[in-house]
Amino acid sequence: MGVVFPKGFKANGYKEGKYGVTIVYSENPNTVCSGVFTSNKVYAHPVKYCKDLLLSSDDKKFNAIVINSGNANCFTKDGMQDNNKMVKVTSELLNVSKNRILSASTGVIGRKMPMDIIIDRVEKAYSNLKVESDNENASKAIMTTDAFNKSVCIEITSNDKVVKIGGIAKGAGMIAPNMQKPKNLLHATMLAVVTTDLEISANDIEDCLYDATEKSFNNTVVDGDTSTNDSLYLMANGESGVKYEECKELFDKALSLVCQELAKMMARDGEGAGKLVEVLVKGAKTQEDAKKASMAVVRSLLVKTAVFGNDPNWGRIVAAIGYSGADMDMDIFDLSIGDFNESTYLVKDGVQIADDGTPELKEAEQLIQKEKIKFVIDLKRGNFENTSFGCDLGHEYVRINAEYTT
Repeated sequence: MGVVFPKGFKANGYKEGKYGVTIVYSENPNTVCSGVFTSNKVYAHPVKYCKDLLLSSDDKKFNAIVINSGNANCFTKDGMQDNNKMVKVTSELLNVSKNRILSASTGVIGRKMPMDIIIDRVEKAYSNLKVESDNENASKAIMTTDAFNKSVCIEITSNDKVVKIGGIAKGAGMIAPNMQKPKNLLHATMLAVVTTDLEISANDIEDCLYDATEKSFNNTVVDGDTSTNDSLYLMANGESGVKYEECKELFDKALSLVCQELAKMMARDGEGAGKLVEVLVKGAKTQEDAKKASMAVVRSLLVKTAVFGNDPNWGRIVAAIGYSGADMDMDIFDLSIGDFNESTYLVKDGVQIADDGTPELKEAEQLIQKEKIKFVIDLKRGNFENTSFGCDLGHEYVRINAEYTT
């Protein structure tokens, strides 16, 4: 069901060849929206456009998001004019002020937008939207190197009223998001749109989106490259009749779960990847230490290639924790590997357990062949923890990216 799961939202898309367009729409004039964007100092034109629009809007009310795939509209001549034209055409078709429409792009950097093709896709996406809502079309039209489309939905209950949350995303390569609120910006790609029928204020929607981002997308690495186009939007139209204040804690958890599931789909779909890798670091002295350590492991090329080769070379994990900058003592920490059903220690209380010929190493060699792998590291230095998501890295990643613009 994805973005069309919450009440009052429509979405559809159209893709032909490498170019596609998706429109996500809420007719409700009180729909509020927030966004977080790439921190890359080289940024796409729609990133600047939407950041400026969100910062200049007092009520944060927006009715639609239009997304094109196949071209990043980044570092190109007349790129802002091209973005504005895409927004303008969408505005005219929906009969909505262009200041109530946000945009996003994904694809090749440094190539001018083929506007005749893009506008054709906008018109066809709108024609599809007039006929019906189709979350699958919407999620497929924004794909580039993705192997599968990504969507998720969830509902929570507050005072016997149901609040729904849904999302779609794309991303398989150039994934190491470090998205920030618009005011914090220094200036192949992940894009995501999340919708909800909760009633929430303009101030609260920004804070809860950023908190969810920190627990999900900003903890995800495929290849370590932060895109020029990373964008995540949250739209809320209030049609459930439930206010944020009535279910704040429950909604925040549900939103984080939706974002985490989409982030894990991206990691699992890493270009050429065969495995999802989840890394939980607990017992850290600070939250920053927990994130430093977990991200160092999922970012490590040596860890990624070991996982690809079904090699439980836990020394590479230990080394990544050591250089991460997190406070640790190599004589007391634990490290285990599991597949979410069973697990075995590789290191316990700072002592090597999985040595040559041991049952633990043999079990680790079996576990690392699974499609979903979880490493748990207990630093035993404090009470903070963090989970990061990643994938293996193999030959297919090189092939895909060696041929990306051809």
